[in-house]
Order: sequence, then C-alpha cells, then structure tokens
Amino acid sequence: MWQSSPPGSIYDYIRVASFSIGPDGLIEQWSSRAAGLFGMSSTEAVGRDPVEAFMPAELRSDGHRRVGEILDGKEWTGLVPFRMPGEGGAHGVAEVYVMPSLTGRGERAALCIVVDVRALRRIETDLAASQAIFGQSPFGFVLFGTDFAVVRANQRFATVFGGAADDHRGRTVEDYLPRAEADRLSATLKRVLETGESVTDLQLVGPAPGGTQRRHWSMNLYRVHSGAGRPVGVAGLATDVTRRHIAAREAASARRNLALLNEASARIGNSLDLETTARELLDVAVPGFCDLATVDLYQGLLTGEEAAPGSWAPAHRDSAGGSAELRRVAHASAVADALPTAAAGSGPPGPDDLPPALGSVHRFPFGSPCATALRSGRVEDVPGDEMGFVQSTLAVPMVAHDTVVGLVQFSRTKGSEPFGERDRALATELAARAAVCIDNARLYRREHERALILQRSLLPPGDPEAAGLDIACRYLPGNTATEVGGDWFDVIELPGHRTALVVGDVMGRGLRAAVAMGELRTAVRTLALLDLEPAEVLSALDEVARGLGSPGGGERSEGLGGSGGAQWPSRAAQKSREADLSEVYLATCVYAVYDPVTRRCTFANAGHLPPAVVEPGMPARLIDVPPGMPLGVGGEPFEEVEVELSENALLTLYTDGLVESRDHPLDEGLDALRAVLTGPQMELEDACDHVLSTLDTRHGEDDIALLMARIQGLPEEAVGDWTLPREPRSVGRARELARSQLVAWDLDDLVDTTELLVSELVTNALRYGEGEIRLRLLRDRTLVCEVWDAGLVQPRRRRARDTDEGGRGLQLVGLLSAAWGSRRTPRGKTVWFELALPDGAPAAELSVEQLLSMY
Repeated sequence: MWQSSPPGSIYDYIRVASFSIGPDGLIEQWSSRAAGLFGMSSTEAVGRDPVEAFMPAELRSDGHRRVGEILDGKEWTGLVPFRMPGEGGAHGVAEVYVMPSLTGRGERAALCIVVDVRALRRIETDLAASQAIFGQSPFGFVLFGTDFAVVRANQRFATVFGGAADDHRGRTVEDYLPRAEADRLSATLKRVLETGESVTDLQLVGPAPGGTQRRHWSMNLYRVHSGAGRPVGVAGLATDVTRRHIAAREAASARRNLALLNEASARIGNSLDLETTARELLDVAVPGFCDLATVDLYQGLLTGEEAAPGSWAPAHRDSAGGSAELRRVAHASAVADALPTAAAGSGPPGPDDLPPALGSVHRFPFGSPCATALRSGRVEDVPGDEMGFVQSTLAVPMVAHDTVVGLVQFSRTKGSEPFGERDRALATELAARAAVCIDNARLYRREHERALILQRSLLPPGDPEAAGLDIACRYLPGNTATEVGGDWFDVIELPGHRTALVVGDVMGRGLRAAVAMGELRTAVRTLALLDLEPAEVLSALDEVARGLGSPGGGERSEGLGGSGGAQWPSRAAQKSREADLSEVYLATCVYAVYDPVTRRCTFANAGHLPPAVVEPGMPARLIDVPPGMPLGVGGEPFEEVEVELSENALLTLYTDGLVESRDHPLDEGLDALRAVLTGPQMELEDACDHVLSTLDTRHGEDDIALLMARIQGLPEEAVGDWTLPREPRSVGRARELARSQLVAWDLDDLVDTTELLVSELVTNALRYGEGEIRLRLLRDRTLVCEVWDAGLVQPRRRRARDTDEGGRGLQLVGLLSAAWGSRRTPRGKTVWFELALPDGAPAAELSVEQLLSMY
C-alpha cells in the first residue's frame, strides 16, 4: 500500500537530494530537491560537468580524478565543497554518497545522494540540545501523546515516580494520581491539546506511587507541534512544590496568628467586665483559630473573694474531689448545633461527661487534663472524643501576674487541621492577654466597689429632713465601665431652723476623686456650722480645695541660713510644689441657705450649673446665680443672690450628669430639664423618678446627683418675734413674752427652762451688746430661741473661778439646752439655744456633777 510522506517529515529537515552522472561524466538526471539545494533547474544542470559547475577551481583537478574513479566502478563517500553558479554564489559543503551504476547498454554510470552538511549539523545540534534539556533538567519533563499516554519522560520524572525513564512509556495519569486529581489533569490535557492554550502552575495533590506522604506538584502544560504545525502531543513540566507549599502554609499560619494577635489586642479588654472580656476572647478565637471554645473562671474571682496573689489555683485548692469551683462564663461554636467539649477526663465520654451549662458552677475531676492545666499553669492536650466530632482540644490556663484566674478550652472538630506547636503558643498568648484583662477588670471592680462604698458612706443616709422643706434626693453612680465620680449632695441643718443645701462635683474619676469629694463635703459641713454666709463658705472651701493635692495641705518654704535671713525655696520644695500643682483638685459647687421664716434662699455658685425653680402655676426657670470660678482655682470672690420663694415652689439642684452627655450639648439638656419640671405638681419622690426616667441621661457615662426641695415655710403661728428696748426691765419683759408664747403653744413643760435661758441671753445682750434687742421663738421639730443685738463681740463660754460672781450664764445655757451658739449677722450677732419638744416623759434633771461643774 503506497502512502505519501506527510509534510514535515525528516527528509524535509535533512534536505536530501539526488542526481545521476552518465558514462561521459556529465549530469544525466537532476532531481527537484537537487534544484532546491544547489539553486539550479534541471535544464541548467543536465549535460554539465558537475565538477566544473559546482566545485571551486582549486579543487577541480582532484574532482575530475574522483569522478573517473567512480566511473571505473569505485564507490565513494565524502565531503565535497560546492559553489552556487554565478559570481555571487553561496559556498557550502555537501556530503555526497556516490554509488556506481550501469546503463541499459552496460555502460558505467553513477547515482549520487547529496545531503547539505549544514542541515545535518543543525539537526545534530538540535537533538543534542533537546536531549540535554530533556535529560539533564532538574525538573520532571513528560510528553503525552495525542491519546494522553506518556510518550517520553526524563530521568528526573522517573526519580520521583519510580523506575527508569523508559518504564513510563504508555502510562496514563491514572497511574500517578488519585482519581479526582487524575480526572482534573486529564480534562486539562484535553483542553490544552484542543485549544493550544498553555496552562501554567496547575496545582496537583497526591501521594507518590508507593508512598503515603501527601505531595504537591505544579505543572506547566503546552501543546507540541510537528514541523508542519500538526499537534503531536502535550508537553508537561512538573515541579515538586511540597516544601514551598509547606513554607507558604506556615507563612499563612504565621500571618493568621499575627492577625489574630492584632485583633485580640484591639478587641479584648475593651470592657472592664469579667464576663464580657471572656466573650471578647471567644469572639476572636472562633472561628479564626478553632471551631469550639469555652471559658471557665474561678468562682471566688467572680464573687469578689479576696485572695493573696497566686492563691486562685495552687495545689492545695485542688483536692481529691477535683479542682476548685469554676463558673462557665462563655462558650462559642462555629459548628451548628454543637456543644463545647466537656474535656472532663481522658477516657471515652460517659453519661456524666456532659459539658457544664453556661453560668453553671462546676469542678474538673482530679487528674483530668483541665485540672492538671489549672494546677501546673501549663497547656494540656485533651484527647478527642471517639464517639463525637471533636478532633483535639487544648486546655489553656489563663495566667495573669503568675496567678491562674481560669481556664479556656480551644477545640477543633474532625476534618480541621489538628493543633500544632505554633497553635499551642498562640493559644497561650491569647489566654494570657485575656487573663491580664480579666485581672485588670477584677482589680478595677474591686476599686470601683470600694470607691462606691466610700462615696455612698459620705452621702446623707435616706431622705434628710429640714424645717420648712420637703426633700427628696437621688444619687446614680456610673456603671462598672466608668470610674466612680466625685458628685455629692448634702443637707445641713443650721441654727434658727435654717437649712443649707449643697450640690457639688469633683472633676476627675476614681478613688481619688471620691476621697476628694469626702474631704470637701466634710469641709462644707464644718464651715456651715460656723454659720458663715454662702459666699464666705465657698471662699473658705476654695482654700481647702487648693490644698487637697498637697501632702502638707499648703505651700511651705525651707529657709537657707539662720532666722531672720532671706527665705528661699529649696529645690526639693519647688519640685514638691510642681507636683502638687499637677494634683490640684477642681470642683464645682452650689451652696444655698434657706430660711423657712422668710422663705428666702441665698445662693452662691462656684462654677456649677444654675439651680432650677418652679413656682406654682409658672414654667420652670433657672435662677441667675453668677457662676464663679470652680473651687481650687482661687483668686476670684464669690457673689451671693437672695431669692424669695413662693409656698409650694419646687427647688432643684443637680450635677451635669443629668443634663449633659457626649451626644447632646448642655443647652439642650437644660431646656429638657425645664420642660420636664414644668407640669402638674406631683409627689416629691415621684417628681424625682419622673425627671430621671424622662431625661435622656445616658446613665452610666457620668454620676448623677439630684436634690429636690418643696418650699413649705414656717406658719406665722409658729413664730414669735419681739423687739425690746435697751433697758433692765426688758429682761423681765422677755421672760413674760416667752412664757405667754409657750403657753399658747402648749409647751408648758418648757416654760421654766426657757424663762431661765432667755433671761440669761437678754441679760448678756444688755451687758455686753449694743442697740436694741430682738427676741424670736421658733417652733418646728424643736424649739429655738434667738436673741439679737447690734454688738459684734461674740460670746465665749469660760469656766468661772470660785470667787467670780458671774460668768456662769453660758455654762448654764450649755447644760440646759440641746444646743446653743452664736452667729454674725449683717447688723450684729445672734445668740441662740435649742430645746427638744416634750414627748410626754419627765424632763431630765441636772446631776450634782453638772451643777458643781459651774462652780
């Protein structure tokens, strides 16, 4: 069967040509390939002497000799230089195979086969290069035929997959890869062969034949053509990238771990709540690090039990019955309907190994990995449950400042990659960061509770009482996410049934602010008992506030040299003062004094928000009290404003937490307060609750102190007020007036004592005072007697000597009265005493020791 050679055969590459020489030594036949090789047509070549036509002149003599030998029947093979016809003909070398032949008449002739030596050398070079690249390459080369069977493979490919290179001829991809990967590679080979589009970095995974290790390969595939462009197969370059894949996986794991640690730094510890911090840890870990996770904290830590450092989880707290009590405060799962692993023991799970419920208190069995981790402070591996879906679990103790505060368990389900050493280190770091935040939250909560206890202990207990006032108050501390503030309020009883109302706010937060508030509140009470004017109280309080930050309570200088020399502050004293200035406490305060007889209230303001008042049937308004500088600034005097309040008016004092927040400016808050206060009159307690529930206080951002007082005033029949001339008979007149008033009030039991003490005070006013005398009796919860005169000299109680005829009057007043004192007034002074109203029991008589103490 005849078959023509397809285009691109080997003859096309090696350029084989033929011609024949007749008996006369001339070219007799000239093939088409010879015409192409030498550049001469058959009409030009036939009949010519080949030596003369193609060989250079210097070689022609030898050429004629060789032709003669050939015609004599000698076979010859050799290299023959030739030259194309013409002056510019190209030179070349032909390898000529000359075979003697006979013509039909029996004459000697020759058949010549000519090959271009240059084409042979190119083919040899190409073959050598191809063999070098294919055979010596460190990469695996494989050539698939059009039937996708291996046509050729190099030794590197055979080294990876076993055997010699020739042993792989005829194999298919199913002989090298698992079924799924083989199908994927077959589909890719088919696509490359059909489309001619190359494929780079095709990732294939599977064990090498005869091995179990998981390998990764990268293959580049491209279609191979014949010289005529006919596809003959697909060539593949395979590279084992297992190490690179492992390195990339480790790098990705490292990046993931760094990202998790970065996320943990940003998300864990934003709250100072223990349970919230535990949930923040699991939000970071699941699902980025594990599939399941739980957090257990020691019960003593959550209940605020005080413990020495390191005593949460020492060995003595783990008895034979198991670990100390823990509470499950958080769990998280990335698997639907999955429960956290119990991790109670090391054996297969039993019916009692169900995981503790969220919020439950439990113990880990003695000898379990979790109990061991708590005792040792080291990470323990917990075997996966054989019956369930948990592959492995890490029990990681939460250690902060060498103290174990709890345990976190990280679990991965079957199908996930098991935990490695890098994962153990990351789990330890995550647990440690959360533990530090939890311990900080514990310490903060303890300080917050102590500050709150201190702050509440400094506030008035219950609802304070005052003459002519109904009072209701509220104090709302900030939540556990904010530190305790320095807000306070106070109600102070003053002589003459007057009442001081105080609301203040120390700038700053924490225990120091609470302590500063306590010091300022104590100072206010002390100054109030001196019965100073409101502006004077704030001025003195300003001095106190400026000394709070100083260890010595004020500035001191140390002299250089002896007494009388120049005083220069030492360097230590200067540094101390600079430190003191950085610790100055600033506070705002409103101090008001209410007189129930006149229903007048005198205000002084130290940088605080203005009081609000609601007159019956009128809208609420803010009292225009000049806002002085905050306490602690100093240098500016404080002003007073006196306001007469109507009966049943509502006076409101408050701190900025009630009307100011981050989202609402102060003006909006004040407008809202006025709107809430304006409305129908309600019970005072209900009014307080209504204000707090209606206003958008954003409770928790700041402390709130609220003091509301309903103005009642003393009725006219509860006041006796007389003016007496400055003459001796006014003493008797004063006794008569006091007796008559007490009888009218049905206070007969107090007549004798009141007469005696009124007589003493009026006598002292005549003897030591100036101007006319004023006597006033006030009846409310107690009986108050006041004697006014224009003298500025304050009475002073002293112990009389045995020979003194006087000096015992004030001692008598002090013994017989419940309280007594004196205060300055704008036009003199007032001396007063107070008696308790009778309760039906007989009055107490003075003892012999009390009577003898006056002598």
